[in-house]
Amino acid sequence: MLSLSMIVRNEEARLAACLASVSALADEMVVVDTGSTDATIAIAEAAGARVERIDWPGDFAPARNRALEFLKGDWVLVLDADEQLRPEVIPSLRALMAQPDVLVINLLRYELGAAMAPYSSVSRLFRRHPAIRWSRPYHSMIDDSVKGLLEEEPQWRIADCSEPAILHDGYRPELLAGTDKANRLRQAMQDELDASPGNPYASAKLGGLLISEGRHEEAIPLLRRGLEQEGVQDAERYELLVHLGLAITPSDPVGAIACYREALAIPLDTRISLGARLNLAARLMEQGDLEEGISLTQTATQRAPEVALGWYNLGLMQRRRGDIGSALEAYRRALSLDPDNAECHQNNAVALLMGGDIEGARNGFRTAVRLLQDQGRSQEASTLRDKASAIVKLDAEPVP
Repeated sequence: MLSLSMIVRNEEARLAACLASVSALADEMVVVDTGSTDATIAIAEAAGARVERIDWPGDFAPARNRALEFLKGDWVLVLDADEQLRPEVIPSLRALMAQPDVLVINLLRYELGAAMAPYSSVSRLFRRHPAIRWSRPYHSMIDDSVKGLLEEEPQWRIADCSEPAILHDGYRPELLAGTDKANRLRQAMQDELDASPGNPYASAKLGGLLISEGRHEEAIPLLRRGLEQEGVQDAERYELLVHLGLAITPSDPVGAIACYREALAIPLDTRISLGARLNLAARLMEQGDLEEGISLTQTATQRAPEVALGWYNLGLMQRRRGDIGSALEAYRRALSLDPDNAECHQNNAVALLMGGDIEGARNGFRTAVRLLQDQGRSQEASTLRDKASAIVKLDAEPVP
């Protein structure tokens, strides 16, 4: 028997889709509400979930631990309202759950809208064992308790589901607008570092946030100190190395390459290590090593063909190598996945022009200009229109 466990508050817009995605797998759906004032509770009950109510304890770890007390299943699946389970993965999950020595099944989570590193591994499916508890601030996880349990009961093992299992839609910029997620994450990680200086987990999370804000110089010593700690887990080391590579790229591109190579040497799923692979390939291309860059990117597109950035980068490299046919095919794949990418339309137009397709290039430039306008990037649209018009006599409407 499998129980779905959720913590929610005011999730009327997303809850129904989440519950529907897991209804074919879960024998029991338990939604723990922490004070909704909208239609969340009614939606949950209409979907067949049992609703329990608790006061918000201030963080997700104690809330999730409280939620475990309401469950009856032998297995527990934990989702947030902004996540959905892919129906295609259910047979694989059932097969793994049927194995008597499996304690935890790590799930691949796909971040919708993320370009460089869309995948992460999350420990969200596990046997309901009294020793498994949630810990750590903000991004709570069961990993610490599972590590201790395996030392006491070594007969158990952790399994990995190799195909994407969860779709997450909570961190796209348009969804974060007006929320305080970044500030809450920053404060939680700073509190953790105050209590445990150099903590690898908190250093990786806070370092990544600083990089996203352009504060590279502040992130560098934080990330280096995290890497110096003893007992750093593989996933934490990987994240620290990738973030350090990003932070030092402007000042030390060779050092960034070394960071990405070290990150790729960590035995992680290829989808998890996609960010290091694509970043390393891009830096190698800048250094003039096209062949290794292309090889790395081809591996990325083979293992994660659903990620548009891999195909786009491959197009850039093939075009630079002079293989226009391969570049056009790569751009075609990228645009089929991300049709609103103005830069991809622009580079595809350049490749079409190099291949002698003048009208195709003209249409590609027109599309890129229109997309830039629609995205509020008027100055970029104007610049591209002027440059393209000088080459293919682009007949586009004036950019306001």
